[in-house]
Amino acid sequence: MTETPHSAAGGAPTLRRGSLGTADIAFFVVSAAAPLTVMAGVAPLALLIGGVGAPVGYLAAGVTLAVFAVGFTTMSRHVRNAGGFYAYITQGLGRPAGFGAALLALLGYLGMNIGVFGLLGSATRDTVRALTGHDVPWLLPALIGLLVIWYGGFRSIDFGAKLLGVLLLAETGILVLLAAAVLIEGGAHGLSAHSFAPGNVLTGGMPGVLAMAFAAFTGFESTVIYRREARDPDRTVPRATYLAVAFLGVFYAFVVWTVIQAYGDTEVVAAAAQDPGGLFFTAIDRYVGAWAADLMHVLIVTSILASLLAFHNATSRYGLALAEEGLLPRALGRIHPRHRSPYVSGIAQSVLALVVVAVFAAAGADPYTQLLLWVNTPGMLALVALQLLAALAVPCWFRRRPGHGEGALRTVVAPAAAAVLLTGALWLVVDHIELLTGASATVNLVLILIVPAVLAAGVLYALRTRTRRPEVYARFGAEPAESPDVPVPSAV
Repeated sequence: MTETPHSAAGGAPTLRRGSLGTADIAFFVVSAAAPLTVMAGVAPLALLIGGVGAPVGYLAAGVTLAVFAVGFTTMSRHVRNAGGFYAYITQGLGRPAGFGAALLALLGYLGMNIGVFGLLGSATRDTVRALTGHDVPWLLPALIGLLVIWYGGFRSIDFGAKLLGVLLLAETGILVLLAAAVLIEGGAHGLSAHSFAPGNVLTGGMPGVLAMAFAAFTGFESTVIYRREARDPDRTVPRATYLAVAFLGVFYAFVVWTVIQAYGDTEVVAAAAQDPGGLFFTAIDRYVGAWAADLMHVLIVTSILASLLAFHNATSRYGLALAEEGLLPRALGRIHPRHRSPYVSGIAQSVLALVVVAVFAAAGADPYTQLLLWVNTPGMLALVALQLLAALAVPCWFRRRPGHGEGALRTVVAPAAAAVLLTGALWLVVDHIELLTGASATVNLVLILIVPAVLAAGVLYALRTRTRRPEVYARFGAEPAESPDVPVPSAV
């Protein structure tokens, strides 16, 4: 059907339907993970903790999330609500849990988005210093980034998809260049598979590596948020989810393995201990050239910008969905008549980000160890908790709907296995939280307790809404009304 600029009812603008294909959605998800930033900034720490077996941690995290994706994407074919996690949890576990999940989703996506402006500021400062020898205050690039990301989210989803595609190809391309150069030269002492030997994998540091690896996948589930803008969402969303998880798991493991080869199995940990921040830059300088190291510095910044834009778009759509539900102010549900973007929701989160960044800057906080880590950590924990709740919701939803046509492997076995694995992942992250934050025990406890506190607040708010606004409570997380410009999936 030819797209019309307004919905059939009321003439209000709608999101731009049929705009995103599988690759477009995958670009959003993989860009949110910021592969270059994760590799150059975090993988050296994983090597320090887990040794040469670290690549297996990324593969294990990818397998766990692929198992989760089986039930998650199966449910996406039946649930057309674009609220993502909270909609699935509402329909599977009930509205009180759904309200809690909605607040957790806001915490998760806002935390993952806003905290990264601290990383943008510190990474840009480091890049300018490395390339020119001059210092710039971290707040300046953070504020410029706020404006750039707001504009990127304000424009159409097509604009964002194209921009992210270019930035993602650039940041993965520099890592592929490094890997290819190492493989062609044969590494420092010849290529080896020692990283995958049981003796190097089953070490005391592997739980810490797994905790960091799960954090590196944060945001992959946002594929379902773009359901209303996807072409043939029943096919596109599952494909994009599997593509993103498979790519990240294999790519992370491959890149870490090649860096191990670049230094040698017996030397890489010492090199990471001596200069963790320079591990990748030294390797690409040696195997490719100084120009490539300089380019990698620049692409670190663009990688962070891509991650920010991806999370900004996802958060705006969560805000739109919750405004339509009545949980957030109705104004946040406005869609731009030309760009067809949830622009008011985007403005609101940009203003909130500006306030948070300004407060941290005024307090003299460090942009990396405090703004990034203190704001990101509760967001990451919230998203892992949401994955666990969503895994529990899948079998509950299908059990109440006999005749759904899906097999037990997709609706019971895989979700149950995912729930067990994600419980373990959440415990690993909490138990090794100091590796992710570098903060004191008191700060870590506060960061952890924010997540159950927000979940409990959502449940209490649901009970209050059920009494005071029963019409909002009754329609929360429900399936959207059918409209002529929304393709209706065939009955199952």
